[in-house]
Amino acid sequence: MLFRTDRAGFELRDLHGAARAVAYLTLAGAPYLLVTGVLTPNISHLGVVGVVIAFVAVAAIGVICWRRPALMPRSFWYIAPILATVLITVLNMATNDASTGAQLFYLWPVLYAANFLGRSVIQLNLALIFAGDAVAVFTILGASRGLADWVAMVLASTMTAVVVSSLRTRADKFREVLERQANADALTGLANRRSFTEALAREATAARSSGRSLALITVDLDHFKAINDTYGHTEGDRALQKVATAMRTVAGDVGTAARLGGDEFVMLLPLSRSAAVAVAEALTRMVAAATDLPGGPPSLSIGVAVLPGDADTAEELVSASDAALYDAKASGRGRISTAVRPQHPVPEVRTFVPDPRR
Repeated sequence: MLFRTDRAGFELRDLHGAARAVAYLTLAGAPYLLVTGVLTPNISHLGVVGVVIAFVAVAAIGVICWRRPALMPRSFWYIAPILATVLITVLNMATNDASTGAQLFYLWPVLYAANFLGRSVIQLNLALIFAGDAVAVFTILGASRGLADWVAMVLASTMTAVVVSSLRTRADKFREVLERQANADALTGLANRRSFTEALAREATAARSSGRSLALITVDLDHFKAINDTYGHTEGDRALQKVATAMRTVAGDVGTAARLGGDEFVMLLPLSRSAAVAVAEALTRMVAAATDLPGGPPSLSIGVAVLPGDADTAEELVSASDAALYDAKASGRGRISTAVRPQHPVPEVRTFVPDPRR
Protein backbone atom coordinates (compact mmCIF):
# COMPACT_ATOMS: atom_id res chain seq x y z
CA MET A 1 0.00 0.00 0.00
CA LEU A 2 1.26 3.42 -0.93
CA PHE A 3 0.01 5.27 2.13
CA ARG A 4 -2.13 4.84 5.20
CA THR A 5 -4.44 7.54 6.53
CA ASP A 6 -5.11 7.92 10.23
CA ARG A 7 -7.49 10.15 12.15
CA ALA A 8 -7.14 13.89 12.57
CA GLY A 9 -5.30 14.38 9.28
CA PHE A 10 -2.34 12.19 10.22
CA GLU A 11 -0.92 10.22 7.37
CA LEU A 12 2.15 8.18 6.57
CA ARG A 13 2.80 7.80 2.87
CA ASP A 14 5.31 5.62 1.08
CA LEU A 15 7.41 4.13 3.87
CA HIS A 16 10.19 3.29 1.43
CA GLY A 17 10.42 6.89 0.22
CA ALA A 18 10.27 8.27 3.75
CA ALA A 19 13.01 5.89 4.89
CA ARG A 20 15.23 6.90 1.98
CA ALA A 21 14.68 10.60 2.71
CA VAL A 22 15.70 10.17 6.35
CA ALA A 23 18.67 8.02 5.36
CA TYR A 24 19.94 10.63 2.88
CA LEU A 25 19.71 13.37 5.50
CA THR A 26 21.32 11.45 8.34
CA LEU A 27 24.10 9.83 6.30
CA ALA A 28 25.01 13.19 4.78
CA GLY A 29 24.41 15.13 7.98
CA ALA A 30 26.43 12.90 10.30
CA PRO A 31 29.84 13.85 8.81
CA TYR A 32 28.75 17.48 8.64
CA LEU A 33 27.76 17.32 12.30
CA LEU A 34 31.11 15.80 13.23
CA VAL A 35 33.23 18.30 11.28
CA THR A 36 31.32 21.43 12.30
CA GLY A 37 31.13 20.27 15.90
CA VAL A 38 34.82 19.50 16.26
CA LEU A 39 35.86 22.71 14.49
CA THR A 40 33.66 24.88 16.70
CA PRO A 41 35.93 27.47 18.37
CA ASN A 42 36.74 26.89 22.04
CA ILE A 43 34.86 23.56 22.18
CA SER A 44 35.56 21.62 25.37
CA HIS A 45 36.60 17.99 25.66
CA LEU A 46 33.13 17.19 26.95
CA GLY A 47 31.71 18.97 23.91
CA VAL A 48 33.84 16.84 21.59
CA VAL A 49 32.55 13.71 23.30
CA GLY A 50 29.00 14.93 22.85
CA VAL A 51 29.60 15.64 19.15
CA VAL A 52 31.05 12.17 18.60
CA ILE A 53 28.11 10.54 20.38
CA ALA A 54 25.68 12.57 18.27
CA PHE A 55 27.60 11.62 15.11
CA VAL A 56 27.40 7.90 15.93
CA ALA A 57 23.68 8.12 16.80
CA VAL A 58 22.75 10.03 13.62
CA ALA A 59 24.85 7.72 11.43
CA ALA A 60 23.30 4.64 13.05
CA ILE A 61 19.80 5.97 12.37
CA GLY A 62 20.81 6.55 8.76
CA VAL A 63 22.08 3.01 8.31
CA ILE A 64 18.96 1.50 9.88
CA CYS A 65 16.67 3.65 7.72
CA TRP A 66 18.62 2.63 4.63
CA ARG A 67 18.95 -1.09 5.35
CA ARG A 68 16.15 -2.07 7.75
CA PRO A 69 13.48 0.67 7.97
CA ALA A 70 10.94 -1.81 9.36
CA LEU A 71 12.94 -1.86 12.61
CA MET A 72 12.01 1.75 13.31
CA PRO A 73 8.75 2.29 15.25
CA ARG A 74 5.90 3.85 13.28
CA SER A 75 6.01 6.96 15.47
CA PHE A 76 9.58 7.65 14.32
CA TRP A 77 8.45 8.62 10.81
CA TYR A 78 6.15 11.24 12.34
CA ILE A 79 8.75 12.77 14.64
CA ALA A 80 11.65 12.60 12.14
CA PRO A 81 11.09 16.17 10.86
CA ILE A 82 10.69 17.39 14.45
CA LEU A 83 14.00 15.82 15.42
CA ALA A 84 15.60 17.33 12.32
CA THR A 85 14.23 20.77 13.20
CA VAL A 86 15.62 20.54 16.73
CA LEU A 87 19.00 19.31 15.46
CA ILE A 88 19.26 22.12 12.88
CA THR A 89 18.38 24.73 15.50
CA VAL A 90 20.95 23.35 17.96
CA LEU A 91 23.67 23.27 15.28
CA ASN A 92 22.93 26.83 14.17
CA MET A 93 23.07 27.99 17.77
CA ALA A 94 26.24 26.00 18.56
CA THR A 95 28.07 27.34 15.50
CA ASN A 96 26.65 30.84 15.95
CA ASP A 97 25.51 30.72 12.34
CA ALA A 98 22.31 32.46 11.26
CA SER A 99 23.25 32.86 7.62
CA THR A 100 20.88 32.07 4.76
CA GLY A 101 22.80 28.85 4.10
CA ALA A 102 22.31 27.67 7.67
CA GLN A 103 18.60 28.45 7.56
CA LEU A 104 18.15 26.58 4.29
CA PHE A 105 18.63 23.32 6.18
CA TYR A 106 15.08 23.82 7.51
CA LEU A 107 13.82 23.01 4.01
CA TRP A 108 14.47 19.31 4.60
CA PRO A 109 11.86 18.87 7.35
CA VAL A 110 9.47 21.05 5.32
CA LEU A 111 9.86 18.89 2.20
CA TYR A 112 9.78 15.63 4.17
CA ALA A 113 6.54 16.50 5.98
CA ALA A 114 4.88 17.86 2.83
CA ASN A 115 5.78 14.73 0.88
CA PHE A 116 5.12 11.96 3.37
CA LEU A 117 2.95 13.20 6.24
CA GLY A 118 -0.58 14.50 6.73
CA ARG A 119 -1.88 18.03 7.03
CA SER A 120 -1.82 18.11 10.84
CA VAL A 121 1.83 17.04 11.02
CA ILE A 122 2.80 19.51 8.28
CA GLN A 123 1.25 22.38 10.24
CA LEU A 124 2.87 21.29 13.51
CA ASN A 125 6.23 20.93 11.80
CA LEU A 126 6.01 24.41 10.28
CA ALA A 127 5.21 25.90 13.67
CA LEU A 128 8.29 24.24 15.19
CA ILE A 129 10.47 25.43 12.32
CA PHE A 130 9.25 29.00 12.77
CA ALA A 131 9.98 28.79 16.50
CA GLY A 132 13.40 27.17 16.08
CA ASP A 133 14.51 29.64 13.42
CA ALA A 134 13.27 32.54 15.55
CA VAL A 135 15.36 31.36 18.49
CA ALA A 136 18.47 31.12 16.31
CA VAL A 137 18.23 34.33 14.27
CA PHE A 138 16.99 36.59 17.08
CA THR A 139 19.63 35.28 19.47
CA ILE A 140 22.49 35.55 16.98
CA LEU A 141 21.47 38.58 14.89
CA GLY A 142 19.25 40.45 17.31
CA ALA A 143 15.65 41.53 16.88
CA SER A 144 16.15 44.26 14.28
CA ARG A 145 18.46 42.32 11.94
CA GLY A 146 16.87 38.94 12.56
CA LEU A 147 13.28 39.94 11.84
CA ALA A 148 13.74 40.27 8.08
CA ASP A 149 15.55 36.91 7.84
CA TRP A 150 12.92 35.21 9.99
CA VAL A 151 9.98 36.59 7.96
CA ALA A 152 11.68 35.50 4.72
CA MET A 153 12.18 31.99 6.12
CA VAL A 154 8.55 31.79 7.27
CA LEU A 155 7.27 32.79 3.84
CA ALA A 156 9.65 30.46 1.98
CA SER A 157 8.84 27.47 4.19
CA THR A 158 5.09 28.08 4.01
CA MET A 159 5.05 28.44 0.22
CA THR A 160 7.22 25.36 -0.19
CA ALA A 161 4.88 23.29 1.98
CA VAL A 162 1.79 24.59 0.14
CA VAL A 163 3.22 23.92 -3.33
CA VAL A 164 4.53 20.44 -2.51
CA SER A 165 1.30 19.46 -0.73
CA SER A 166 -0.78 20.68 -3.68
CA LEU A 167 1.32 18.72 -6.15
CA ARG A 168 1.04 15.66 -3.92
CA THR A 169 -2.76 15.99 -3.81
CA ARG A 170 -2.94 16.21 -7.60
CA ALA A 171 -0.67 13.19 -7.94
CA ASP A 172 -2.88 11.23 -5.52
CA LYS A 173 -6.01 12.04 -7.55
CA PHE A 174 -4.28 11.06 -10.77
CA ARG A 175 -3.10 7.81 -9.22
CA GLU A 176 -6.63 7.01 -8.00
CA VAL A 177 -8.00 7.55 -11.52
CA LEU A 178 -5.35 5.26 -12.97
CA GLU A 179 -6.09 2.60 -10.35
CA ARG A 180 -9.82 2.73 -11.13
CA GLN A 181 -9.12 2.45 -14.85
CA ALA A 182 -6.72 -0.43 -14.31
CA ASN A 183 -9.22 -2.34 -12.15
CA ALA A 184 -12.49 -1.62 -13.96
CA ASP A 185 -14.10 -3.07 -17.06
CA ALA A 186 -14.39 -0.30 -19.64
CA LEU A 187 -17.86 -1.30 -20.95
CA THR A 188 -19.75 -2.06 -17.74
CA GLY A 189 -17.80 -0.29 -15.01
CA LEU A 190 -17.63 -3.51 -12.98
CA ALA A 191 -14.38 -4.88 -11.65
CA ASN A 192 -12.25 -6.55 -14.31
CA ARG A 193 -10.52 -9.93 -14.19
CA ARG A 194 -7.41 -8.55 -12.55
CA SER A 195 -9.38 -6.85 -9.79
CA PHE A 196 -11.53 -9.95 -9.26
CA THR A 197 -8.47 -12.21 -9.00
CA GLU A 198 -7.01 -9.98 -6.29
CA ALA A 199 -10.33 -9.83 -4.43
CA LEU A 200 -10.77 -13.60 -4.65
CA ALA A 201 -7.35 -14.31 -3.13
CA ARG A 202 -7.89 -11.73 -0.40
CA GLU A 203 -11.43 -12.81 0.50
CA ALA A 204 -10.65 -16.52 0.38
CA THR A 205 -7.81 -16.04 2.85
CA ALA A 206 -10.05 -13.95 5.12
CA ALA A 207 -12.85 -16.51 4.92
CA ARG A 208 -10.58 -19.40 5.88
CA SER A 209 -9.08 -17.51 8.81
CA SER A 210 -12.44 -16.31 10.13
CA GLY A 211 -14.46 -19.44 9.37
CA ARG A 212 -17.17 -17.53 7.51
CA SER A 213 -18.63 -18.54 4.15
CA LEU A 214 -17.61 -17.10 0.80
CA ALA A 215 -19.89 -17.58 -2.20
CA LEU A 216 -18.88 -17.35 -5.86
CA ILE A 217 -21.70 -16.82 -8.35
CA THR A 218 -20.73 -17.30 -12.00
CA VAL A 219 -23.11 -15.85 -14.60
CA ASP A 220 -23.35 -16.29 -18.37
CA LEU A 221 -25.83 -14.71 -20.80
CA ASP A 222 -27.59 -17.44 -22.76
CA HIS A 223 -27.16 -17.34 -26.55
CA PHE A 224 -25.27 -14.07 -26.40
CA LYS A 225 -23.74 -14.62 -29.83
CA ALA A 226 -27.25 -14.78 -31.28
CA ILE A 227 -28.04 -11.41 -29.71
CA ASN A 228 -25.01 -9.86 -31.39
CA ASP A 229 -25.70 -11.55 -34.72
CA THR A 230 -29.39 -10.59 -34.76
CA TYR A 231 -29.43 -7.08 -33.28
CA GLY A 232 -25.80 -5.95 -33.61
CA HIS A 233 -22.98 -5.41 -31.17
CA THR A 234 -24.43 -2.16 -29.87
CA GLU A 235 -27.52 -3.98 -28.58
CA GLY A 236 -25.29 -6.77 -27.32
CA ASP A 237 -23.34 -4.21 -25.32
CA ARG A 238 -26.60 -2.81 -23.92
CA ALA A 239 -27.60 -6.31 -22.77
CA LEU A 240 -24.24 -6.68 -21.01
CA GLN A 241 -24.71 -3.30 -19.34
CA LYS A 242 -28.20 -4.26 -18.16
CA VAL A 243 -26.81 -7.38 -16.51
CA ALA A 244 -23.93 -5.40 -15.00
CA THR A 245 -26.31 -2.83 -13.52
CA ALA A 246 -28.42 -5.58 -11.98
CA MET A 247 -25.32 -7.30 -10.58
CA ARG A 248 -24.08 -4.07 -9.06
CA THR A 249 -27.45 -3.60 -7.39
CA VAL A 250 -27.80 -7.08 -5.92
CA ALA A 251 -24.14 -7.28 -4.85
CA GLY A 252 -24.38 -3.97 -3.01
CA ASP A 253 -21.42 -2.84 -0.94
CA VAL A 254 -20.68 -6.23 0.59
CA GLY A 255 -19.43 -8.05 -2.49
CA THR A 256 -17.44 -7.78 -5.70
CA ALA A 257 -19.20 -7.87 -9.06
CA ALA A 258 -16.92 -8.36 -12.06
CA ARG A 259 -16.94 -8.96 -15.77
CA LEU A 260 -14.27 -11.48 -16.71
CA GLY A 261 -14.71 -11.01 -20.44
CA GLY A 262 -17.34 -11.46 -23.14
CA ASP A 263 -20.61 -12.45 -21.50
CA GLU A 264 -19.00 -14.02 -18.41
CA PHE A 265 -19.69 -12.33 -15.08
CA VAL A 266 -19.02 -13.24 -11.46
CA MET A 267 -20.10 -12.09 -8.03
CA LEU A 268 -18.02 -12.74 -4.92
CA LEU A 269 -20.06 -12.42 -1.74
CA PRO A 270 -19.49 -13.26 1.95
CA LEU A 271 -22.70 -15.31 2.07
CA SER A 272 -23.96 -18.78 2.86
CA ARG A 273 -25.29 -21.07 0.12
CA SER A 274 -28.93 -20.19 0.69
CA ALA A 275 -28.21 -16.46 0.76
CA ALA A 276 -26.12 -16.71 -2.41
CA VAL A 277 -28.94 -18.55 -4.19
CA ALA A 278 -31.35 -15.80 -3.10
CA VAL A 279 -28.99 -13.20 -4.64
CA ALA A 280 -28.83 -15.23 -7.87
CA GLU A 281 -32.63 -15.38 -7.98
CA ALA A 282 -32.86 -11.62 -7.37
CA LEU A 283 -30.43 -11.06 -10.23
CA THR A 284 -32.53 -13.23 -12.54
CA ARG A 285 -35.70 -11.32 -11.65
CA MET A 286 -34.08 -7.93 -12.10
CA VAL A 287 -32.69 -8.80 -15.54
CA ALA A 288 -36.00 -10.35 -16.59
CA ALA A 289 -37.71 -7.03 -15.77
CA ALA A 290 -35.74 -5.20 -18.48
CA THR A 291 -38.21 -4.30 -21.25
CA ASP A 292 -36.22 -1.87 -23.41
CA LEU A 293 -34.04 -4.41 -25.24
CA PRO A 294 -35.18 -5.28 -28.80
CA GLY A 295 -34.83 -9.00 -28.26
CA GLY A 296 -36.23 -8.92 -24.77
CA PRO A 297 -34.25 -9.54 -21.57
CA PRO A 298 -31.51 -12.17 -21.87
CA SER A 299 -31.86 -15.34 -19.85
CA LEU A 300 -29.05 -16.22 -17.47
CA SER A 301 -27.30 -19.44 -16.60
CA ILE A 302 -25.83 -19.26 -13.13
CA GLY A 303 -23.48 -21.44 -11.09
CA VAL A 304 -23.14 -21.08 -7.33
CA ALA A 305 -20.38 -22.52 -5.15
CA VAL A 306 -19.42 -21.81 -1.55
CA LEU A 307 -16.19 -22.01 0.38
CA PRO A 308 -15.68 -24.05 2.54
CA GLY A 309 -18.67 -26.23 1.63
CA ASP A 310 -17.68 -26.88 -1.98
CA ALA A 311 -13.99 -26.01 -1.93
CA ASP A 312 -10.99 -25.51 0.31
CA THR A 313 -9.05 -23.01 -1.81
CA ALA A 314 -9.79 -20.10 -4.12
CA GLU A 315 -8.87 -22.21 -7.16
CA GLU A 316 -11.22 -24.99 -6.10
CA LEU A 317 -13.99 -22.45 -5.53
CA VAL A 318 -13.65 -21.19 -9.11
CA SER A 319 -13.66 -24.76 -10.43
CA ALA A 320 -16.77 -25.68 -8.40
CA SER A 321 -18.66 -22.58 -9.55
CA ASP A 322 -17.64 -23.21 -13.17
CA ALA A 323 -18.84 -26.81 -12.89
CA ALA A 324 -22.18 -25.63 -11.55
CA LEU A 325 -22.48 -23.12 -14.41
CA TYR A 326 -21.69 -25.82 -16.97
CA ASP A 327 -24.43 -27.98 -15.49
CA ALA A 328 -26.91 -25.09 -15.69
CA LYS A 329 -26.12 -24.70 -19.37
CA ALA A 330 -26.17 -28.44 -20.06
CA SER A 331 -29.53 -28.77 -18.31
CA GLY A 332 -31.27 -26.35 -20.69
CA ARG A 333 -29.93 -22.88 -19.74
CA GLY A 334 -31.86 -20.22 -17.84
CA ARG A 335 -31.14 -22.12 -14.63
CA ILE A 336 -29.33 -21.79 -11.33
CA SER A 337 -27.08 -24.69 -10.36
CA THR A 338 -25.42 -25.10 -6.99
CA ALA A 339 -22.33 -27.18 -6.35
CA VAL A 340 -22.65 -29.52 -3.38
CA ARG A 341 -19.78 -31.55 -1.94
CA PRO A 342 -21.00 -33.46 1.08
CA GLN A 343 -18.53 -36.35 0.92
CA HIS A 344 -17.55 -36.49 -2.73
CA PRO A 345 -14.10 -35.91 -4.20
CA VAL A 346 -15.73 -34.12 -7.17
CA PRO A 347 -18.44 -31.51 -6.51
CA GLU A 348 -21.95 -32.75 -7.06
CA VAL A 349 -24.34 -30.29 -8.73
CA ARG A 350 -27.97 -29.48 -8.05
CA THR A 351 -29.96 -27.56 -10.65
CA PHE A 352 -33.28 -25.73 -10.55
CA VAL A 353 -35.12 -23.24 -12.75
CA PRO A 354 -35.75 -19.85 -11.05
CA ASP A 355 -39.20 -18.34 -11.32
CA PRO A 356 -38.75 -14.77 -12.63
CA ARG A 357 -42.21 -13.83 -11.27
CA ARG A 358 -41.23 -14.45 -7.65
